[in-house]
Amino acid sequence: MSRHTAARVSSQLDARLEALNSARELAEGVLPEEVLQDVLRLLERATSRRSLSADHTVVGFFGATGSGKSSLFNAVSGAEIATAAVRRPTTTEPLAGVWGAEGSEPLLDWLDVRSRHHAAPVPGFADEETGLILLDLPDFDSTRAANREIVQRMVGMVDVLVWVLDPQKYADNAVHNGFLAPLAAHGSITLVVLNQTDRLPERDVRPVLESLKGILAVDGLGQVEVIGASAVTGAGVDRVRAAIRHVVVRRQASSQRLTADVSRAVARLRDASGAGEAAGVRPGSKTRLADALASAANVPLVVGAVDRSYRLEAARRTGWPVTRWLLKFRPDPLRRLNLRSSAPSELSRTSLPPAGAPERARTDAAVRQFADDASAGAPGPWRAAIRDAAREGRERLPDALDQAIAGTDLLAARKSWWWPVFNLFQWLALLTVFGGLGWLGVLAGLGYLQLPVPDVPRVEGWPIPTLMIAGGAALGIFLALTGKFIGAVAARARATTARKRLRAAVGEVAQALVVEPVDLEVSRHRSFNTALDKAGAA
Repeated sequence: MSRHTAARVSSQLDARLEALNSARELAEGVLPEEVLQDVLRLLERATSRRSLSADHTVVGFFGATGSGKSSLFNAVSGAEIATAAVRRPTTTEPLAGVWGAEGSEPLLDWLDVRSRHHAAPVPGFADEETGLILLDLPDFDSTRAANREIVQRMVGMVDVLVWVLDPQKYADNAVHNGFLAPLAAHGSITLVVLNQTDRLPERDVRPVLESLKGILAVDGLGQVEVIGASAVTGAGVDRVRAAIRHVVVRRQASSQRLTADVSRAVARLRDASGAGEAAGVRPGSKTRLADALASAANVPLVVGAVDRSYRLEAARRTGWPVTRWLLKFRPDPLRRLNLRSSAPSELSRTSLPPAGAPERARTDAAVRQFADDASAGAPGPWRAAIRDAAREGRERLPDALDQAIAGTDLLAARKSWWWPVFNLFQWLALLTVFGGLGWLGVLAGLGYLQLPVPDVPRVEGWPIPTLMIAGGAALGIFLALTGKFIGAVAARARATTARKRLRAAVGEVAQALVVEPVDLEVSRHRSFNTALDKAGAA
């Protein structure tokens, strides 16, 4: 592989690993921890392997008891390396045949392979320039748990997997369901050898090989090379060597292995996540949520109080002065709800009725419906995450809504421009009435005292004092009725403004406690899908 090609492959793998890690981080708390831990272990393995020798290819020989795996290992190596097994400290240790000792030690340390044999060159197969490490591993069906653990670990670490099967157990479910099928994505770095073909009649070798290929196709490994061989007679050994050398000299095995691992991890994440895309937060859903919360938070009650409070204040300031003082005994609807408080909004509380079971039920239903609308189309785990995000702020909604209403400026302290005008004319009308009454009173007093009573000016025959009393009273009544009408119109306008402000305040609470958390989860799901698509891009 050229240096340019190697750099391009490395860059692509970098991008895929980075995207896979992003997908894993985004899925934390949503997908099963077991799946995420498997992905994390893969990322850690990839980081470790890429920091070690890229000039060496690690080829592992895997097989069941009695498959002749060690014998084939020796035949391929051209020496009785595996005969040293009886002299190894324990039978749980893998054995390494190394061609190209320089730079191999850190890699073998990472693999935790302590038994190392610097193999002699094999013409046409491997020498010190090849950079090949062959591993003879314990039987995967060993009765010893330690042996099985080594095999499981090495399956995830070697660059190339050579599966050594025998004619008697080549269809065994243990190898196919336990190892081969789960590694279907690793076909480019997998080789299957049917060993001990010398035990079969010659006429049966091809049918058995075809049968094995059919089973592998079912496993998803239909493109894997299958070689018939015999470690005893040497038949097929050269083909095994050639297949291994073909992979080694290209110096792509470790990258291909990691690429296959990434593809497998992506598939696991997709299976765990499921397919689909969340509908997301839509304006109509936000509006319905805010309307439902406003109703549950007694906004209509507050709006009604704003209307009545304005009417009462207008009547107090523009009504007939003779009777308006009676209105002081009527309680202000806003003050009764503690909505004229000057305390900071974060400290203030209203006196609105506490949320009862019906209000809480309406709030829960509104939040649930909003979450259902936003999560529509999302797969199960993400749909649950979006719903959970919506429910998290639900317990804080009553207090937050109460604070929002308490902190909303309802314009309760704002005076209308027409109040002082009407008030001035009301007092002028009242003074006119009192002036007429006083005039008539003086005239009556003079008559009572038998003093000369001056003539009273008249207009169209009506005494001016009488006209003052009637006109003042009529003007006062007219101003009171007109003020009541204007007050009703202005009260509706102020109530409309209050409704808009309260609705906006409720909307801000809904945005902070429900909409934003849901939107964040929806965005997280979309980012997860994007990262997963990038990680899965070949």
